[in-house]
Amino acid sequence: MRRLILLRHAKSDWPVGIVDPERPLASRGRAAAPLIGSYMAAQELVPDRVLVSPARRTRETWELLAPALPATATATVLSEPRLYEASVNRLLGVLREQPREVHALMLVGHNPGLEDLADVLTDQGPAPARALMAEKFPTGALAIIDLPIDDWEDVAPQTGRLDRFVTPRLLMLEM
Repeated sequence: MRRLILLRHAKSDWPVGIVDPERPLASRGRAAAPLIGSYMAAQELVPDRVLVSPARRTRETWELLAPALPATATATVLSEPRLYEASVNRLLGVLREQPREVHALMLVGHNPGLEDLADVLTDQGPAPARALMAEKFPTGALAIIDLPIDDWEDVAPQTGRLDRFVTPRLLMLEM
């Protein structure tokens, strides 16, 4: 069994004169990222490996989220350039290259790639979570997908089960 944790970067800003890869998080994003981190820690959603797009907004999301995770977490965190502006096929290729010893993999990336990947991988899971994810995959959204495979090279469309789908807005409503 493998677990895939997909996190779309938190809400970003659009400063004039800043190229897309260097866009920072907006204040709303800086508030949402630690909230997602706290949720992950409380739910024991701790990855073995984290792949982060090199875009500034994804790096900042991870940097604000990570301190909430347990100090005992020993995830390998790597910058993965292929996550930026990635298609589903590219993302599937990245997944299939992951080492067998990685059981819980987290991607911190962008739409439409992450949303499309979640859609392609899942055909099962709680109806409310699937409906919410189908409606919109907003900034800061977290999709947890369980894959009944022994090796990442076996990941294929419609093999996953959506365990849950969480957004910063939902977490704020629960507070």
